[in-house]
Amino acid sequence: MSYIRKTGQIAKAGSAKIGLAALSFALLLGASAVSAKTLVYCSEGSPENFTPALNTTGTSFDAARPIYNQLVEFERGSTKVVPALAESWTTSPDGLEITFKLRKGVKWHSVTGFKPTRDMNADDVLFSFDRQSKPDHPYAKISGGKYDYFADMGMTKLLKSLVKKDDYTIVMTLSEPNAPILANLAMDFASIHSAEYADALLKSGKPEQFDQVPVGTGPFSFITYQKDAVIRFKANKEFWGEKALIDDLVYAITPDPTARYSKLKANECQFAAYPRPADLAEMQKDPSLKVISQSGLNIAYWAFNVTKKPFDDKRVRQAMNMAIDKAAIMRDVYLGAGTAAINFIPPTLWSYNTAVKDYPYDPAKAQALLKEAGVTAPLEIDLWYMPVQRPYNPNAKRIAEMMQSDLAKIGVNAKLVTYEWGEYRKRAQQGEPTTVQLGWTGDNGDPDNFFFLRGCAAARPGGQNISKWCNEEFDSRLKKAATLTDPKERTKLYEEMQAIMKEDAPDMTIAHSIVFEVMRKEVEGYKQSPLGGHKFIGVDIK
Repeated sequence: MSYIRKTGQIAKAGSAKIGLAALSFALLLGASAVSAKTLVYCSEGSPENFTPALNTTGTSFDAARPIYNQLVEFERGSTKVVPALAESWTTSPDGLEITFKLRKGVKWHSVTGFKPTRDMNADDVLFSFDRQSKPDHPYAKISGGKYDYFADMGMTKLLKSLVKKDDYTIVMTLSEPNAPILANLAMDFASIHSAEYADALLKSGKPEQFDQVPVGTGPFSFITYQKDAVIRFKANKEFWGEKALIDDLVYAITPDPTARYSKLKANECQFAAYPRPADLAEMQKDPSLKVISQSGLNIAYWAFNVTKKPFDDKRVRQAMNMAIDKAAIMRDVYLGAGTAAINFIPPTLWSYNTAVKDYPYDPAKAQALLKEAGVTAPLEIDLWYMPVQRPYNPNAKRIAEMMQSDLAKIGVNAKLVTYEWGEYRKRAQQGEPTTVQLGWTGDNGDPDNFFFLRGCAAARPGGQNISKWCNEEFDSRLKKAATLTDPKERTKLYEEMQAIMKEDAPDMTIAHSIVFEVMRKEVEGYKQSPLGGHKFIGVDIK
């Protein structure tokens, strides 16, 4: 049984009865307006909030992406940086000063209790960056006050000043040249927020609402969020850029991939990400569906907390690499939808070091290394696995179970641990686990965006370097590479960094996945992003 969301009406499909669950879901989404076009995206999880600067997960970024813009953005379906709220920019010869000319006439969204009285201007840009960079900012501590992207990417030190020259001119001064700065500013953490809305909420004593009821300048405005169920957006008719081709955008939060597939087949949603590899063959044969794919700019890894014994000894970390049958994981979990990972960056990214060799699957050698490091059996460790499916990892629990079995063969008893997704990330970043599965999808197409995850700045408590590994040889190259503009010089440093990482083994690199997305055949105009996110501007239902 299914219903058609294209017209907003519930249509019977092969039955005279409408099931109670389907009816309830339809009412929840708001079945109205016969002529309206509604696209329902079966998303994989719930957002932590709607302020990207506070978050680190693709799930939360996806939920906020329809609402906001940045100064610069990635062209849809590519990593090319293009103008957005800044219509142009100039960089000084020394690379230390970037002057942004802001777009005029950009309208803010309205929400219940707030109607903007002015267009977007330089004050909004200052607010958005000052909140993350200035501890005394009135919004600095709101909603927890953790700006992990800003901190882990070194923006606190890099951003020397941000000055309003006039209402539509911003001058950004850096402490040193930074090659990926424009690509970094196109990332979600750099979204621009309404300073007027923030001031209004502060005066009314409700500043926390700022991150839960978002106001942006994007192609869709926020309507409502029912936790763990549905997010509703409406097309922004005053959007400064390409107008949306659909009237309503709905995120139907559906964590289970089997349930997402069922809803797709029933036309209860028209788009879904992260299908189970085991379902792909059937999906590709279904004439009502379209399956698209591309090599993911991603990495799935198993990280070792180097601050905890015995993982402070690289021989133990190397032993863990040799103990796991990676080929079996690729065969039984990825089912051909990925490649075994050698380096921390995927081979599709420039500067990939083809000379680096992976650790062999060698349980006997692993046992010998543990003995050499003074580890006596049985060694008790915890092995954390993600509670949700990710684009780089289709089944973290199954991988953890396979690892647990392999580790037992070398005298290591692994206790499997997981938490709710938001709690999992928080605890992992604080350095709580001994070993932990996680991964990454590149944000901007620059190697720096992967390697900062193992930089010393991100190894702080709460930082995204969950191995807490700080290697000065690696870190000095990371910092130097960011200041260079010559790709050949940067490539040389990144190749050296990959060799250092493999030898010191803060992680076991698991896989680079192929990213599949599935939609109804009626959906047109969608462009798959190499950065893993989802954008529904330009998408239509025919």
